[in-house]
Amino acid sequence: MIDIDYDVTPADLSARLRQLFELAGRKIIDIQNSWDAADGTPVFTVEGRYTTRGWTEWTQGFQFGSAVLQYDVTGDAHFLELGRRRTVEVMAGHVSHVGVHDHGFNNVSTYGNLLRLMREGRIPVNNWEQNFYELALKLSGAVQAARWTDLPNGLGYIYSFNGPHSLFSDTIRSLRVLAMSDRLGHVLMGEKDRRINLLDRAWRHAETTAQYNVYFGKDRDSWDVPGRVVHESIFNLNDGSYRCPSTQQGYTPFSTWTRGHAWILCGYPEQLEFIDSLPDEVFDTCAADLYGSREAVTNRFIDVAVACADFYIRETPTDGIPYWDTGAPGLAYMEGYRELPADPYNAYEPVDSSAAAISAQGLIRLGRYLNGRGCTEEGSKYLQAGLTVARRLFEEPYLSTDDAHQGLILHSIYHRPNGWDHVPEGRSIPCGESSMWGDYHALELGVLLHRLATDQPYYAFFG
Repeated sequence: MIDIDYDVTPADLSARLRQLFELAGRKIIDIQNSWDAADGTPVFTVEGRYTTRGWTEWTQGFQFGSAVLQYDVTGDAHFLELGRRRTVEVMAGHVSHVGVHDHGFNNVSTYGNLLRLMREGRIPVNNWEQNFYELALKLSGAVQAARWTDLPNGLGYIYSFNGPHSLFSDTIRSLRVLAMSDRLGHVLMGEKDRRINLLDRAWRHAETTAQYNVYFGKDRDSWDVPGRVVHESIFNLNDGSYRCPSTQQGYTPFSTWTRGHAWILCGYPEQLEFIDSLPDEVFDTCAADLYGSREAVTNRFIDVAVACADFYIRETPTDGIPYWDTGAPGLAYMEGYRELPADPYNAYEPVDSSAAAISAQGLIRLGRYLNGRGCTEEGSKYLQAGLTVARRLFEEPYLSTDDAHQGLILHSIYHRPNGWDHVPEGRSIPCGESSMWGDYHALELGVLLHRLATDQPYYAFFG
């Protein structure tokens, strides 16, 4: 269980944040100068150098989005120019990509961050440039929403790259691009000019995910632990019935892959923040048969976020860094591992620092949100838990201080079941490597904390 520090503040992390962005700047430039675009997209490191892994190119937006986030904090125009230029040169294919569920990762990280900075006045307003970012986000939201499976009782979901039968937990963060597209006034046009509301689809997806991918201790199966998350749910497309839990990157469907859990823990608090920005009339037209009011959708998303936050705090080692799966078999040999700090160099199971980076952001957002609603006891718990995780993440052995290593955050895991992660000589488990999503989400967390520490405008994807 996380040993929550109730005294640490964002300002207390200022020195760590300065070091984070100093290191990040050098590593972003190193990757840009050394990476051959003909090799595809950098995904994770092997012996400290970024390499690719053919599955989908879901990490390219993180590469260039990292440069934009670096500019956000440092004001160094070199990184803004890099992020802008590479977004224009290579990201268009991700806007029109009909075969993936990860538009929120690629396109919100690039076009979304650039539009946000322009709206904040951090980039001089240029109408054509703003229209360019807005058009990309409009189209991305519609393309993503078109990848849709209908279910009975008003449910449905954006299906994963596995096909129409598959609902991934990851996709909760792609709802951001549907939300942005909707707020920009866009819709998905269907057969016979049917106008499909993007926010309606986003909330139906969120409700379906809550019902099938998140557990609430209601005896759905023998492992129905409150706050547990399954990576994937499988449906019978002939009648729309739910068939079983599944996982691509976790140990089993009946344990919790911690990065899959992290997407949920981060995704629902983000949506809660977004919901607060909406006018009342939206709730009369978006998933009204499922919710029908601001209060109903808000309470549902709070229930999901709180259950997942409590699970993370309860199941994670004392310093807030999780092992890659809560049911990983080697944990049986690590007696009392929840009552000790995580050990990335143990002999049995790897930690996943990328799950910590994503989860910390979710905890902080949830805590601030609940504090704003007057739920200060719960809000303080989650906010301080997130700060506790961030403090540990932004120091060695997780912060990569070696300039020869291209990664920023060490001890990230990609696909343990497939054996894709590098195991150093003399070790029995993967360790010491980084991932593009881990590094990017560490910078997202860094931007959030930097703005809180310096009393700048709050960092939200829809800002």
